[in-house]
Amino acid sequence: MKWDNLRRSDNVEDRRGQRNRIPTGRGYGRRGYGGGGLGSLLNLLLLTRGLPKWVVLLILAFLFFSGGNFLMGPTSNPSNSYPPASQQINQSKEASSEEKEFLAAVLGSTEDFWQEELQKAGIDYRPAKLVLYTDTVQTSGCGFGSAQAGPFYCSGDRSVYIDLSFYRDLQYKYKAPGDFAMAYVLAHEVGHHIQTLVGTMDQYQAAARRASSSQQKALSVRLELQADYYAGAWARYAEEQGLLDAGDLEEAMGAAEAVGDDTLQKETYGRVVPDSFTHGSAKQRQAWFKRGYQYADLQHGDTFNTILPEEK
Repeated sequence: MKWDNLRRSDNVEDRRGQRNRIPTGRGYGRRGYGGGGLGSLLNLLLLTRGLPKWVVLLILAFLFFSGGNFLMGPTSNPSNSYPPASQQINQSKEASSEEKEFLAAVLGSTEDFWQEELQKAGIDYRPAKLVLYTDTVQTSGCGFGSAQAGPFYCSGDRSVYIDLSFYRDLQYKYKAPGDFAMAYVLAHEVGHHIQTLVGTMDQYQAAARRASSSQQKALSVRLELQADYYAGAWARYAEEQGLLDAGDLEEAMGAAEAVGDDTLQKETYGRVVPDSFTHGSAKQRQAWFKRGYQYADLQHGDTFNTILPEEK
């Protein structure tokens, strides 16, 4: 992505290096990019249905004594997937400033696009804040957040939270390299902010309170797919501004595939349970990103009442 000459957003708060202890009984931010924590435990219980009780108990015992870290994603040989520890440290020190500049530039571009687009709809655009942090963070409206849960948006304080270690997770853990893969992630989270501004988030939360557990998951999937649509809409704008390099759209599509619920479940547990999806399948996420790129507006992004042929 050609971002060097882009305006940097002023709406970036750098809290990296600040340490927060997560107290018992507090929740993480509501909208996360990936899976983790209690949500992953519920998915695990769904995936173990039908297994002998002693097998389930053995798995839960392992979870308890291992600290539950495997819930965050597929385990792998660090020597094959991640750089050596020393290299990780060097990467973090050398790349963190550039990564901050990159995200500030992408955020500024999303602000320019959405201010223009919402103005067409008669909606006042108020930018989201991007908070960069390390490991854990205290939000102003969603309790504590954790880097293990991935980037997330908190509608309570209208902020996007990202631990920059996710930049390397995309490349090594999720096998989705490229700067535009990370741009897609930020644009997706900004998409949740657009849902807040246009009123969709309030409608979703009201419907979710009245819904059953299965209905809540279905609503969550539709909310996430709409954020993917909005990310695609911004990608079209970025292309029209001459910002995209060859292969950038493929990087975004690769990231959408890598974080599809079915992809993550299959890699982590070896099986897929569609009833437990909260973000959508790889095919769904790619389909709505492509639709956003096609139309680049608000009118064609109704994921709650539209099923695309590519999703079926």
